[in-house]
Amino acid sequence: MAETTDNAKTVTITVDATGEKVTLPVLEGTIGPDVVDIRKFYGQTDMFTFDPGYGATGSCLSGLTYIDGDQGVLLHRGYPIEELANKADFLEVAYLLLEGELPDADQKAQFDEAITLHTMVHDQLSNFYRGFRRDAHPMAIMCGVVGAMSAFYHDSTDIHDPVQRMIASRRLIAKIPTLAAMAFKYSLGQPFNYPRNNLSYAENFLHMCFAVPAADYEVDPIVAKAMDKIFILHADHEQNASTSTVRLAGSSGANPFACIAAGIASLWGPAHGGANEAVLNMLNEIGHKDNIAEYVERARDRDDPFRLFGFGHRVYKNFDPRAKVLRETCHDVLNALGVEDPLLELAMELEDMALKDQYFIDKKLYPNVDFYSGIILKAMGFPTSMFTVLFAVARTVGWVAQWNEMITDPMHRIGRPRQLYTGPAERPYVEIGNR
Repeated sequence: MAETTDNAKTVTITVDATGEKVTLPVLEGTIGPDVVDIRKFYGQTDMFTFDPGYGATGSCLSGLTYIDGDQGVLLHRGYPIEELANKADFLEVAYLLLEGELPDADQKAQFDEAITLHTMVHDQLSNFYRGFRRDAHPMAIMCGVVGAMSAFYHDSTDIHDPVQRMIASRRLIAKIPTLAAMAFKYSLGQPFNYPRNNLSYAENFLHMCFAVPAADYEVDPIVAKAMDKIFILHADHEQNASTSTVRLAGSSGANPFACIAAGIASLWGPAHGGANEAVLNMLNEIGHKDNIAEYVERARDRDDPFRLFGFGHRVYKNFDPRAKVLRETCHDVLNALGVEDPLLELAMELEDMALKDQYFIDKKLYPNVDFYSGIILKAMGFPTSMFTVLFAVARTVGWVAQWNEMITDPMHRIGRPRQLYTGPAERPYVEIGNR
């Protein structure tokens, strides 16, 4: 039961075996559910709590991102994601996540310049790419080269120095798009493109990905705007698997480049960062819009292994606020590029059905951000193997902000989850001849 004593909330737990009552404090955030502070629970009861996947456990204090899945709310530092995506650019959101407030004009200009001047990478890093097969998955390459950054930028690995933390943070935000574009170019057998200081963050990334030395490349402003919005919408998403991985790695005192490489490895998992890739694989399986009805029926059948990817969301129970923003952008990109692709026509037909069909409405299977981002990225010319890499480019900002927040939190300590042991009890060693 919960009680309030002297304006402080507490929870009292009764231990059945002894009848002992344990009183635990309740902590309140700005918004969202309260949390029970169980840090002294083990010392008082000799028992651990059990929460596989940590779905009901608050692992840290954070002022970065707030999600209300029931109401479809996503806030960064208190600002709704819809407003940021429609009114800000990606580096403005990056500044907000890192510094806590939106920048004024001078701060924005200085931050943009700092990021722009860090976009080049050490030339020897290109040698790492030649050690991979041409058909290596780009995420495998990213895990390696991002971790290797700590071997090149020794002057920003002291996590106790605020200046070095700032430099490392800006280097990561600036250089990971360059490394990602290099991974893409390497898979195509094309030469790497150097970054251009006269282009915006999104424009520069697209130029590094799609320009070739034999011809001029003009970045389409609609495509660049869409890329920027995709980056904003994926910048941070609270304590998800990859963010928790970054924090856990960072809690040991690991350098920031190693921590972000760990986050990339976690993001690579198909249950986390591969959702938009799964959307395209699903569309390929459906094959043609004439087959949609058949596959929707299969999705309704619990005994059929086919699943609809890109609809509904584990966190957002009514609608994904990011998808609302990206839906309009998706249609703008398809119209601007005039792409004639049967797979994209199929996607639009499936979207129309999801918004009108009673089955989708009743089950709250609305198109989510992965559905639209996958379609946009395919229309831009990215292969599905690059989708998670682009997610990592965007999420680096959130990982870096979360890592900085953790390092400066006086309450932080090395992560050390406990367990409920279910193996054999103590037993004697048996000599090999007697077994």
